[in-house]
Order: sequence, then structure tokens, then C-alpha cells
Amino acid sequence: MFTAPRSPWLVPFDGSFSRAQVSTSPPEDAPDKKACKKALKARVDELDRLQRMFYAHDRHALLLVFQGMDAAGKDSTIRAVLQGVNPAGCQVSSFKQPTVEELDHDFLWRTSRRLPERGRIGVFNRSYYEEVLVVRVHPEYLEGQQLPADVERQTIWADRYASIRAHEEHLARNGTVVLKFWLNVSREEQRQRFLARLDEPEKNWKFSTGDVRERGFWDDYMQAFEDAVRETSRPWAPWYAIPADSKPFMRLSVADIVVQAMQSLDLHYPEVEAGERQHFEAMRQQLQAKGCPQWRLSA
Repeated sequence: MFTAPRSPWLVPFDGSFSRAQVSTSPPEDAPDKKACKKALKARVDELDRLQRMFYAHDRHALLLVFQGMDAAGKDSTIRAVLQGVNPAGCQVSSFKQPTVEELDHDFLWRTSRRLPERGRIGVFNRSYYEEVLVVRVHPEYLEGQQLPADVERQTIWADRYASIRAHEEHLARNGTVVLKFWLNVSREEQRQRFLARLDEPEKNWKFSTGDVRERGFWDDYMQAFEDAVRETSRPWAPWYAIPADSKPFMRLSVADIVVQAMQSLDLHYPEVEAGERQHFEAMRQQLQAKGCPQWRLSA
């Protein structure tokens, strides 16, 4: 199976992770904003090259999972990292409040329907992890999930971690590369970004009073994130705790990991079989003999 790219932000697989081990700010020797943007451009160009080969190779799918507090930068990071990728080979799915139909299924059902097929990159802007994050912080949401009476509430989070681990291992065994990014923003940086949404008219639409209300549960969310990434980071489905207080550094860090992962897959364009290649020269001569019509726009 796929093996996780090495990174300073890789969450260990041995259950030893603590959020005290990671920072929301870039390291002191991190490149500045201008250098990050220049390096990101190079990664985007490389990702474009790899994606075209990935699509043609058609042996793997790539699933990128983004989680983080509101205003952590999920949308902008997805846009910045994937801006050069052919839209035909990429799909982005956002998961908000579950529908009635979704609540009548198990918690993995709605995201399973959006998994990328081989040759394509799938992006989850939030994901099935909401069921061990926001639902854990607000366990009253369980009452609307139509759960059977014999579902044990005392072990439900551990049971859901186990279901997620099994789900992701199944995906990995069948060729899906799973990369998960916790965009780890500080409470103060989130406050500043919320204020920007209020102060800048073009960002007003992003502001929600509910987002501010959820700040009151900050410590509960941080505990939920810590437990979720610790319990579900595995070599075949790793978590990366990305410092998110600097958006340029965050975007570059994510792009680095995605590029490393794709480079490790030994991608190549399909080879044409010898029998088919024998026809190439005859087809070349036929095309050259007939030429191509020259279309011109009338003046």
C-alpha cells in the first residue's frame, strides 16, 4: 500500500500525538511570504504535470481531506494548491449539515458516494470526520441520527474511530491514496480573520454568527481534533497537522505533501501495444496525404 510522505507535520502512527507537540505558526526559518508564493507556483506546475500522468495511468485515486476550525483556510488552500489542475480530473465535495436522507444511513454513506474514481483527485472540504468532531462537541446531534437503541453511547467515539480506520484501510488496499490535513489555526488568528470578514465588504458573505458562537467551544474542539487525528493517523491514511496562522506557508506545506505523494506512485503514461503501434506509420501517411482543412474566420 501507499506509504505516507515524510514531513515535519506528519502525525505519528503510534498513538503518541498531542496538540502540544505542534504549533499554529510556521517555524522561525520558514520562507517569507514572497518565497512561499514562488515555491507554491513551482509545486502547482509539478502537480499539473503529475495529474495529467495520474489520469492517464488510471491505477490510483487520490483523496485529499481537509479539516479545520472555521476560517482556518480550507477553501483558499484547496483553490491555491489545485488551481493548475485540469478540472476534468478533479472533484471537490463540501459537506455541511446532513440531509434527512443522509441521516437515514450510516455516517460514512454520504461521503462514500463522493469518493474519486481511479485517475481522479477527490477533495473533501470537511468529511466523515465531522462525525467525531462537531458531533462529539455537540452530542445532542446524535438524537437526530436515528441510531438503533443498542448503539453504545459510552463507546461511540472509539467505535467511530475504528470504523474510520477500517474504511480508510479498505480504500488504501484498493488503490486510493488518502491524505488528511488538519489546518491548525490559533484562536487569535481565527478572531482576526472573523474581524476581516466583518470589515471587508467582499468577505461579508463568509461571516456567520454561528461561527462566533462555536468559538465558545474552542477547547472542546481542540480535544476532539487531537483525539481524532491521534486515533486515525496511519501510514496508509496519514494526518498532517499543518500550521495555519500563515496562509502562504500553509498552502506551500500542503502542496509539498501532495506532490511528494504523487511522485512516489511510479506514474507513467500507458504504453501502446506493439500490434497497435504497427498501424501508426500507415495512419501517419494517410493523414499527411489528405492534409487537414484550413478553417479561417471571415474578416
